[in-house]
Amino acid sequence: MSFQNPVFIPGPTNMPEALRKAVDMPTLDHRSSLFGDILYPALSGVRQIIKSTEAEVFVFPSTGTGGWETAITNTLSAGDTVLAARNGMFSHRWIDMCQRHGLKVQIVETPWGAGIPTDRFAEILSADASHKIKAVLATHNETATGVRSNIGAVREAMDASNHPAMLFVDGVSSIASMDFRMDEWGVDIAVTGSQKGFMLPAGLAIVGFSPKAMAALDTATLPRCFFDVRDMAKGYAAGGYPYTPAVGLLNGLKQSCDMLLEEGLETVFARHHRIAEGVRAAVHAWGMQLCAQEEGLYSNTVSAICTPEGFNATDIVTHAADKYGVAFGVGLGEVAGKVFRIGHLGSLTDVMALSGIATAEMCMADLGINIRLGAGVAAAQDVYRGAQGHATQEAA
Repeated sequence: MSFQNPVFIPGPTNMPEALRKAVDMPTLDHRSSLFGDILYPALSGVRQIIKSTEAEVFVFPSTGTGGWETAITNTLSAGDTVLAARNGMFSHRWIDMCQRHGLKVQIVETPWGAGIPTDRFAEILSADASHKIKAVLATHNETATGVRSNIGAVREAMDASNHPAMLFVDGVSSIASMDFRMDEWGVDIAVTGSQKGFMLPAGLAIVGFSPKAMAALDTATLPRCFFDVRDMAKGYAAGGYPYTPAVGLLNGLKQSCDMLLEEGLETVFARHHRIAEGVRAAVHAWGMQLCAQEEGLYSNTVSAICTPEGFNATDIVTHAADKYGVAFGVGLGEVAGKVFRIGHLGSLTDVMALSGIATAEMCMADLGINIRLGAGVAAAQDVYRGAQGHATQEAA
């Protein structure tokens, strides 16, 4: 693998030089007032990026998985029932975590490549007259399949049935890259991490709690210690943490939020959409299909690309690393060996994306897949030239 080449995995993502420098900082006394100058702007920045005016934001030294554990242990009790669709590896892992914590999970088995079945959710919630279901789990962007589900529709299904359950959303591979509307969608807990849209190393679990989720702290009885947001809130009120924080990563988070907000969130989202459209045009030019079943489900952060029947898609990933020093993502779970993944999120440009598309083409040609070299690159170029050409023409 070459450190000179960008990575095309769906996280950790490429780091801008400014964020690498922000993380690489001298030791700071985290009990001094200087720490507050890092912490509070970082929390405020996250709140703006998840589009909330009322969420309490907590940042733990962990990853998105720790964020999931924070969500369930702070708000639920053993024996509580939660509702979830299993439509990919990461929804599966969240379900597994709930079961390990003694929660009852009502699972809606869903094809990998499909989105959250909101109609089925609506039926289940409407039938739950005694309100046994305490939370609905929703994976916004299923990283294993490149499927983006409609969180607003999940909230509509909950509201239509007048169900009081909380809504927990895994936004690990969507937040800071795709539009996320915590308040508008009625999300009670949003979970993400530092290593994807925020363009930082792995090491921070980032969670937003609605007032309703904060109220649930008083009745939840699942054990929690390291991930207890009550302790974290007390620490924040005193300008610190209940234990030693990851100061460098928090400084990086502060700078990352500044960068994203300076670029403008809608511009960030449009950039991700444009780059993703170029990748999708390349896939079509190769005569291949995405794992996502329909256009409305296409993710703007990762594309899972189905390879021909009988071909081991993992060979593309291995060959890219060994021969060209480039990283792509392997298929996971039910789609292992059937897809390879191109991550197109975080610190990425059209030109960088073209290098990944070109490398994928070379790998497929090397491995005997019947594609024409340059076909995908040309298709993506048409997308990128078209998107930028209009602005140039108007300026002229």
